[in-house]
Amino acid sequence: MEIVWYGHSCFRLTERGMAAVVTDPFDAEAVGYEPLKLKADIVTVSHDAPGHNHLNAVKGCEHAITGPGEFEIGGVFITGVQTDGQGKKADDKPRNTLYVFDYDGLTVVHLGDLRSVPTQAEIEALGNVNVALVPVGGGGGLNAAKAAEIVSLLEPNIVIPMHYHTPAAKVPLDQLDKFLKEMGLHEAESVPVLKVTRSGLPDETKVVVLDYQRE
Repeated sequence: MEIVWYGHSCFRLTERGMAAVVTDPFDAEAVGYEPLKLKADIVTVSHDAPGHNHLNAVKGCEHAITGPGEFEIGGVFITGVQTDGQGKKADDKPRNTLYVFDYDGLTVVHLGDLRSVPTQAEIEALGNVNVALVPVGGGGGLNAAKAAEIVSLLEPNIVIPMHYHTPAAKVPLDQLDKFLKEMGLHEAESVPVLKVTRSGLPDETKVVVLDYQRE
């Protein structure tokens, strides 16, 4: 399968013969980056905010998934799991849905705008995770330290950071190097597109940084 990052929390997941998925399409005026001009069969929205719910940016979408549930569309099995902010201010925060995408046994989890570290039971409920798309830059989502903690709990084969500061971003977020430091790295491999196969998965957790794509 191929994973392409368009900035912020927006990815396009494609696998030959299966439905194409776009996650968290953004309104460029709200978060920066170039306006999206994407096509997909399925769009998932982690929470109701302009940086994550701009459905009009995706053409050809027949299925918009905006909350928890189990869905099987175009050969892709999708599980949405609701996570809420905890504490007294939880009611003021938008509800977040993380999504697990199962492409014939190859699994990708998109954590959306997750704010707190899930319990061990919640982590186990996600099953085996091959690729984790993890917010690392703070703001509404996880900061670097919490992101690294979640990675240690998930134990994915590959981690792709998202939702952090880049020159194109308007939203005040932390730099990527904070997360890399938490992961014990000075730098990480940077690629324009990640191609993943089950046979090619690394045994040890590997951080892969994607260059955000411009249309």
